Amino acid sequence: MNEARPAVDIFLVRHAEAAASYECASDPGLSALGVEQARAAARDLQARVGSGTRLLSSPLARARDTAAPLAAVLGTPVRVDEAFREIPSPVPLVQRKRWLRQFMRQDWRDQPPDLCQWRDSAWQRLLQLCEPAVVYTHFLLINAVVGRLLGRSETLCFWPDNASITHLRHTGTRLELVALGQEMRTAVN
Repeated sequence: MNEARPAVDIFLVRHAEAAASYECASDPGLSALGVEQARAAARDLQARVGSGTRLLSSPLARARDTAAPLAAVLGTPVRVDEAFREIPSPVPLVQRKRWLRQFMRQDWRDQPPDLCQWRDSAWQRLLQLCEPAVVYTHFLLINAVVGRLLGRSETLCFWPDNASITHLRHTGTRLELVALGQEMRTAVN
């Protein structure tokens, strides 16, 4: 007899504001505002998660730095997980902004296999989680997950703000969207 796994909450947190834009630096930490945003997200999450919550992060500094305040409060280490990395870019850093803008106007059915694999790896990793988790990640990865949950083919489904918290629930067999995080009022920097 198979026992059903209990439902668990998973929170996808977009990293807080970076100290530099993505066409200027490949791995910036947080700006002063970003540090405050990370602290505010930690306060919000502290009221929603328990001590057994797993903290996972993209390997990039802005995501790890956003995770640090909650990790300190919970006394829980942050585990870096490559599945939650920023979207891989096929162009040099100085061309990345133009490439991203073009990508965000496209559909997933038009993407090359490596980008579909990036999206599928994150999806599969989320399905493997069997305990509550907070995942610190990036704008387009959150979009990839939300788009799949909503059955949408667009690469851009919504505009999660810096340090926004998107709430998912793993029912034991599938993922459900509980609530989108706060959306941006201006364009991605």
